[in-house]
Amino acid sequence: MITFNTEGGAQMPTLDQQQIRQWVARVAASYDRRVGDINYVFVDDQRILEVNRQFLRHDYYTDIITFDYTQGRTISGDLYISLDTVRSNAPLVGATYERELHRVVIHGVLHLCGINDKGPGEREIMEAAEDKALALL
Repeated sequence: MITFNTEGGAQMPTLDQQQIRQWVARVAASYDRRVGDINYVFVDDQRILEVNRQFLRHDYYTDIITFDYTQGRTISGDLYISLDTVRSNAPLVGATYERELHRVVIHGVLHLCGINDKGPGEREIMEAAEDKALALL
């Protein structure tokens, strides 16, 4: 089950939640995964910084933090998305806010599917996976 929530000062973004649910399921299936419980939590920059400090001991803003509860082939997790950071990143990457939000929404799912982006060469793999997933939307 995929749920959408807000915390902090964030307003629920305009998303076609049913379309997102179907899209996430298609992307997961393309990695031979099925969807368990995924909780999207849309937050502001202050809340993402609090989560980053509390759970990851990182002292910086980010667009998404993924807490992975995947078991076997069933992906599950809490995905915290800072709408402030998404909004500020969109023009930096030459994207609309909506496009950047979709990219971040699927970025967390790709992490749950086992794709990383911190090690050597992994960022390029993640970006290719994001592009492939966005084409399925």
